[in-house]
Amino acid sequence: MAKAKILVVEDNPLNRELFAAMLEPEGYEVVMAADAREGIDLAISEAPDLVLMDIGLPVIDGLEATRRLRQTAATAGLKIVVVSAHALESDRRRAEAAGCDGFVTKPIRRAELLLEIRRHLVTS
Repeated sequence: MAKAKILVVEDNPLNRELFAAMLEPEGYEVVMAADAREGIDLAISEAPDLVLMDIGLPVIDGLEATRRLRQTAATAGLKIVVVSAHALESDRRRAEAAGCDGFVTKPIRRAELLLEIRRHLVTS
């Protein structure tokens, strides 16, 4: 069985390292983007199985990036999980309205993150 490919869109380099350290030992192929533009481009070119999207990105935030991915035929059905320090219920509603499939809060808890990823990969 091929490894699931996860695109991590995260501007903080330490958080990108943390994601790789959590996901690669679980057998996931991890692709990294440092901003939303790069994330959108990689979502199209790399065809990941799932995207982990930070909300607080420079220039284009993660919710706008999600909206753009939903409007593009090649990425419209992509599973997108927000990973954000914005943990209020209103933040969750905004993420859902933008088209996000799931929501994980920072600080990242490994077990919660892996459970959310598995939940969405099973349904894709």
